[in-house]
Amino acid sequence: METTVNQSDSKLKEFFIDQLEDLYWAEKKLVKTLPKMQEAATSSQLRDAFGNHLNQTQQHVSRLEQVFGIIGREVESTKCQAMAGIVDEGEDIIDETEEGTAQRDVGLIFAGQKAEHYEIATYGGMVNLAKTLGYDDAAGLLRQTLAEEKEADALLTQIAENDINYKASKEPKKERLFS
Repeated sequence: METTVNQSDSKLKEFFIDQLEDLYWAEKKLVKTLPKMQEAATSSQLRDAFGNHLNQTQQHVSRLEQVFGIIGREVESTKCQAMAGIVDEGEDIIDETEEGTAQRDVGLIFAGQKAEHYEIATYGGMVNLAKTLGYDDAAGLLRQTLAEEKEADALLTQIAENDINYKASKEPKKERLFS
């Protein structure tokens, strides 16, 4: 049963706005983070995937700005603790893996997919909330981004399965100097 509510002032609208501000922060953070991931990647296919997703992520930021306009709100952001943690973990992976290895690429794929899965969950919920609140145009924009996030996730899986995981499994274990 699909019902829309009067979006003037409701707890649901407040939650939607909070999540929109959170998502906006997350996308802006990814715009800064994806070039680092791209640079750290060994595989040209993975570098290209991160580069292409950077371009898409810039469009995601723009779409979120449009959503703010549709609902009559100023563009604002609130730090997204989930994405901040995912990004920190991705930076740890870069720091803790050897440059030029498939192992690093495996870690980067994991970090990328964790970000994608967070975004897929959030955009999926946001599409439904936008529809419930009667923001059909916003729902369409959010749905478009959701589809792109799913495609990015599928591409990372394909890259891992086609080449990277196998290469990493053949790399010799390096002795640790410190424990």
